[in-house]
Amino acid sequence: MSARSKARKRALDILFEAEQRGINVESLLAERLAHPGTEAPLNEYTVELVQGVVRKWVAINELLATYSQGWTIERMPAVDRAILRIGAFEVLYADDVPDAVAISEAVALAKSLSTDDSPTFVNGLLARIAEVKPTLV
Repeated sequence: MSARSKARKRALDILFEAEQRGINVESLLAERLAHPGTEAPLNEYTVELVQGVVRKWVAINELLATYSQGWTIERMPAVDRAILRIGAFEVLYADDVPDAVAISEAVALAKSLSTDDSPTFVNGLLARIAEVKPTLV
């Protein structure tokens, strides 16, 4: 697993944990930076992803709600919401990450961590966001 793939997984862990515990994402990130809980401190890209998702939270959620056909954000599994937020952030705002890579990485996370239907859903929704990206930015 590449360093960026690991960073995405750790960012997912932080976003998911904050939601499950009902706490502020930035507070949890600060806690993890101060006390990593593992021998390795948080990767710089993990921090960039979490901070980026938080910074663009409203815009990302609006896009996910707009383009997810038949699913409200609240109805999605929590892990899928976190995966989609990271993927959407990378597609829209991470210029150094090709859209196809961002989508592929999100699909891989969905395959390993979510339901059987999630990889297809994640792929379709992020592909649609990538398709309309030129009209958004």
